[in-house]
Amino acid sequence: MIVIHSYKPTWPQEFAVIQAALTKILGAQALCIDHIGSTSVPGLGAKDVIDIQLTVQALTPNIPEKLTEAGYYHREHITCDHVPLGADATPHLWKKQFFHQPDGQRRANIHVRVEGNPNQQYPLLFRDYLRSHPNSAKSVELIKREIAKRHGDDIDAYYDIKDPVYDLIWEAALAWSKGLSKVE
Repeated sequence: MIVIHSYKPTWPQEFAVIQAALTKILGAQALCIDHIGSTSVPGLGAKDVIDIQLTVQALTPNIPEKLTEAGYYHREHITCDHVPLGADATPHLWKKQFFHQPDGQRRANIHVRVEGNPNQQYPLLFRDYLRSHPNSAKSVELIKREIAKRHGDDIDAYYDIKDPVYDLIWEAALAWSKGLSKVE
């Protein structure tokens, strides 16, 4: 069941604990470890799952080896991200490796993405845009709450509706990042 919780001020600290563990496991192979997703936006309600992006040079087989040895669950069937309408749909640009937390640890989604690819840039820009646009963040929360109310037991329906909404935010975030006042 999908439930949207009010913002929890503990989310950043919970991210920091996971970030430290991932840094210990991957060392310099992790170019950057970022708190992404709705829990990374102060004041934004979200599912109570910490989303983390591990940025790497390449999606190598030793990453799943290291993370699974540390107890993380590799979700091998999740190999790519949603491609926003109008974006370059070249498959390698949207590839990723995806993991869940070890048993007994704080719920987390670990997204491993290649530096510079649009799927690596998307969650960072999305996060930064919502941090800078609180009314957009409130609208995102309202939309997620309404979808969860109507489709909380159907994860496919939830994402089928949420993804196009996020594509609209993506367009606005891209324009904002380029210093444009409107989306062209």
